[in-house]
Amino acid sequence: MRAFLSSSIGVACAAALVLPLSVSSGAAAAPRDARAGSSVPGSTESLPLVPLGSERSSGVATEQGLAQRDVQPFSLVGVVWDDADAELNGSVQVRNRSAATGTWSGWQDLETHNAEHGADLGTSERDSGTVRGSTAPLWVGASDGVQVRVQGHDHPDTDPQTRPARAPLPSGLSLELVDPGEAPEQLPVTQADASRGQTADAEPGSGSAADAVPVAKPYKAPRPKIISRKGWGANEKLRERQLGYTKTVKAAFVHHSATGNNYTCKQAPSVIRGIYRYHVTSSGWRDIGYNFAIDKCGNIYEGRAGGVTKPVMGAHTLGFNTNSTGIAVLGSYSTTNPPAAVTTAVAKLAAWKLGLHGINPKGKVTLTSGGGNKYKKGRKVSMNAISGHRDGFVTDCPGNKLYSKLGAVRVSAAKYQGRS
Repeated sequence: MRAFLSSSIGVACAAALVLPLSVSSGAAAAPRDARAGSSVPGSTESLPLVPLGSERSSGVATEQGLAQRDVQPFSLVGVVWDDADAELNGSVQVRNRSAATGTWSGWQDLETHNAEHGADLGTSERDSGTVRGSTAPLWVGASDGVQVRVQGHDHPDTDPQTRPARAPLPSGLSLELVDPGEAPEQLPVTQADASRGQTADAEPGSGSAADAVPVAKPYKAPRPKIISRKGWGANEKLRERQLGYTKTVKAAFVHHSATGNNYTCKQAPSVIRGIYRYHVTSSGWRDIGYNFAIDKCGNIYEGRAGGVTKPVMGAHTLGFNTNSTGIAVLGSYSTTNPPAAVTTAVAKLAAWKLGLHGINPKGKVTLTSGGGNKYKKGRKVSMNAISGHRDGFVTDCPGNKLYSKLGAVRVSAAKYQGRS
């Protein structure tokens, strides 16, 4: 997790931000649902942030936010900005008012996320012109009030005897309030691909959908139960129609969604619908970034459309989306241990998915970097077949507690494949 605001700074920001609800912030809500149209369940309210403070020497805004205010109902919140390549070197904190009780939460930190997730550079998805920078979204439950503060970090090379110069904030900051909308109750798990029969739009250098049909291999694991996109209520009008495929699946990258653990497993489909809407409508991605999601009860969900048996190109590990699959555990696992049901589900899913392509979950694979902050573009990197997000990018994801379990996950996954 990124460094948090100091208590003294927090008090100062809080004092500056706590204004009467009737005072206008000057930020007008703007919809981000043009692609979907008004018939799509759910909604996104976009609130541009306003300056709260600036650096004395340069006049550049280093604090932005919004005072407490009434908003339309939402359950998931995040902050986005114009340039997907710009980093938010700072802290983002939000408070929400419960729609059920009318009480305000304490300040909660959003993982600033930066560019560690998303489509690889040079792909049609990344070069679409719609992609924006974004924090990780946070699930807060049904809410109707919000407050936010964003502050640039102190530059480490400034003179400690003078007022520290803070990092400027990226332009176009806005608060995204996501209502995942209602959906039918979770449908029975089906073995049929939910997205079968749609046309494919392969990324540059990738194979076609026909090339991606798995070939029988000696070590395979049983297919686990996977809740389809229809099962968690994905509205296919929201995403782009194009589907992207890569050639094969050599590795599984494990993530945590960093959306917090304050959800019930019955709410998990709503959490996924919220992330889906945030990735597409707020961040400008083609579809939800992860290939699969797992809730804290161990239920497995289909993520990005294209067919769960196929090598769908995700947007989960910047630089290593080619020839890999992304598995996101819903929640935050930096200081919280994942339940046993989670690690069991990760092992079963990875064993099955990697087994379709003859990959040993305990083995090493070689991937070519598409460019990132850890490996330059074109570098061949040896990785575990089941890796954490941090193995391909400098990030805390998937959280220390979940990352520490991956060794045991590899062993279990190999056993599910019938390996010793």
